[in-house]
Amino acid sequence: MRKNPTWIFALIRTTTFALLLITLGLIMGFRYSSEGSLFGVKITLFDNLAKKTQSTNLSNLMNSSGDTSVSMSTFWEVWQLVERDYLNTGEIDENKMINGAISGMVTGLGDPYTMYLAPEDNSQAEEDLAGSFYGVGIELTYIDGMVGIISPLVGSPGEKAGLLAGDVIIHVKDESKGLDEDTTEWTLDDAVKNIRGPKNTPVILTVYRKSDNSSQEISVLRDEIIVKSVTLEFTEVNGKQIANLRLSKFGERTLDEWNDAVAQILSKKNQIAGLVLDLRNNPGGFFDVSIDVASDFVKSGVVVSQESKYNTKNYNSTGKARLVGIPTVVLVNKGSASASEIVAGALRDDAQIKLIGEKTFGKGTVQDRRELSNGGGLHITVGRWLTPDGNWIHKDGLTVDVEVAQNYDTTEDEVLQKAVEQF
Repeated sequence: MRKNPTWIFALIRTTTFALLLITLGLIMGFRYSSEGSLFGVKITLFDNLAKKTQSTNLSNLMNSSGDTSVSMSTFWEVWQLVERDYLNTGEIDENKMINGAISGMVTGLGDPYTMYLAPEDNSQAEEDLAGSFYGVGIELTYIDGMVGIISPLVGSPGEKAGLLAGDVIIHVKDESKGLDEDTTEWTLDDAVKNIRGPKNTPVILTVYRKSDNSSQEISVLRDEIIVKSVTLEFTEVNGKQIANLRLSKFGERTLDEWNDAVAQILSKKNQIAGLVLDLRNNPGGFFDVSIDVASDFVKSGVVVSQESKYNTKNYNSTGKARLVGIPTVVLVNKGSASASEIVAGALRDDAQIKLIGEKTFGKGTVQDRRELSNGGGLHITVGRWLTPDGNWIHKDGLTVDVEVAQNYDTTEDEVLQKAVEQF
């Protein structure tokens, strides 16, 4: 084992850092913000705890615990063996080791919704919830096993540069990142991380275009991309004017977009036969936003109840009820989860609004998002939520009043057509 004092001090710092992170998960509960939201709570280390831990002897750190059956000695035994004996010493990345250890610890809980996000992943998750990021503005998928473009967003840098739906991205070059790679082995997640980047920085995409059997380099200057979570269309279906309101997630921008859509619906209230609230493939998002949305359909009473480790709390309608009186149905499917199930459950139980489509996903737990000192994040399950009728739908999902599955072999939206029949 090396005797270099610098190494010893580095080990002490790393030990302290890791134990502080682990201690956070054990001693920190959760608290509500002033608005009763379970999200956006930031965690900081207590100065006194940090000072006390930093002054503790290393051997005590390795073996001390509130539970005498738990010892960190094996963890550090493995760490030291890797540092001493691992063949490719130059490839050791201690930050990745720490991130992997924390992730493994959280995974050991057996709860798929409690997870640790390393700084880069946490940053991307924040961007997704914020509804904006810096990039080129393209929707990605696999085309013939390669990373391809579903479509560029209207008005995006990608569209302006000439990227087209169906283009296959075969190579990406970004000098600022030191990136010059074929995409053959890339996942979609790899593509998202590598193509996104700071505003006003260029990225060069080499695309293959099947329509003319050609490939070309297209340079795109990144810009802010805003992804709307609320879309509204007034359409005529079977001779009836319908407000088709689609909600794709519950993010930071959702409430402002929702309010704009509600204002448009109210301006045409006397011209429409009904409102279709489409929550299909909505994976959820912010708990408090779901309460605001449901409150536009529910005059009063409980929207959702939450049972936590410490108490049970009812969240009532805010009383806006702006859309009460407009005939409404809700579209759901197996991709509707979490906050979208809260809304669907409240509208069904409180306002007797029909659910149409397929049984929902069944995610009945609530996660708090904790920001960590290293830039990472911890999503931790802090409670379970119940519908106004007191049902916990976890793993079971919400059953629908009218069951109809979408036939993806046709261009028709059979679920929407069935919904219109209800008006």
